[in-house]
Amino acid sequence: MSTPVTGLLVRAVGGPCLVQDAGRLGHAAIGVGVSGAADRASYALANRLLGNTVGAAVLEVTLGGLEVEATGVVWACVTGAPAPLEVDGRPEPTGAVLALRPGRRLRLGLPATGLRSYLAVRGGLDTPALLGSRSRDTLAGLGPEPVRAGDVLGVGHEVAGEILVDAVPPATYDDRPVLRVVRGPRADWVADADRLVERVWRVGSASDRVGLRLEGEPLTAVPTRGELPSEGALRGAIQVPPGGGPVVFGPDHPVTGGYPVVGVVVDADTDRLAQLRPGEQLRFRWA
Repeated sequence: MSTPVTGLLVRAVGGPCLVQDAGRLGHAAIGVGVSGAADRASYALANRLLGNTVGAAVLEVTLGGLEVEATGVVWACVTGAPAPLEVDGRPEPTGAVLALRPGRRLRLGLPATGLRSYLAVRGGLDTPALLGSRSRDTLAGLGPEPVRAGDVLGVGHEVAGEILVDAVPPATYDDRPVLRVVRGPRADWVADADRLVERVWRVGSASDRVGLRLEGEPLTAVPTRGELPSEGALRGAIQVPPGGGPVVFGPDHPVTGGYPVVGVVVDADTDRLAQLRPGEQLRFRWA
């Protein structure tokens, strides 16, 4: 008789639930982007709390709704958006290291603030790697399929040290963040580029891991500039398509883009973008 895999049996999912790690680096030349966790700080914190190696795979859970059952002894923790967390119906705090014995169920509810929570296990998730990463790239369709009820996620062996901290405070988010941005290489292709930092923007409902689509009074392209050739793209770049509504590239952005980049969000501030929900507001300021 085969020995059951120690890991997590997925009982239910709510919003998108994706396996993510530190990303797929160094493949832009063949048209493959980095991808990886949208909120890199929360992702890295979860692995540090459990003593995992840098780059261990976790679950990125959007707007809660995930329920998993331990199929062996599993050490776990949840970081990022502070979703209501229960183990066998008993409330537990996010940011705490939890021991799940076989048969125990962990459930994430809808977070009061933020968008994405990260469920990590000691040893990392053991899923097949592609081009050196276990991340799901939603634009390219690479990496593990989105997690569904009935899936069994094995636990790996990516352990770097002991568990030294029992818990950290849950994450908190300001209501209307002001993110730092540097002027983009094609800001002169936008007639009113400075209005990027003068206006309040709202996150559009079509936003996803590829990019945040911002709503508000549109920006205006310089009509005499013509058509811009495709150029390399990066996370945090703010493109202005013909309609004038800025798009801020996320972790699954294309490797090239053909619209003017009016600004680029400072890399340290892009994690905050990952926690913005559709309908929430934000502003920019020149760094």
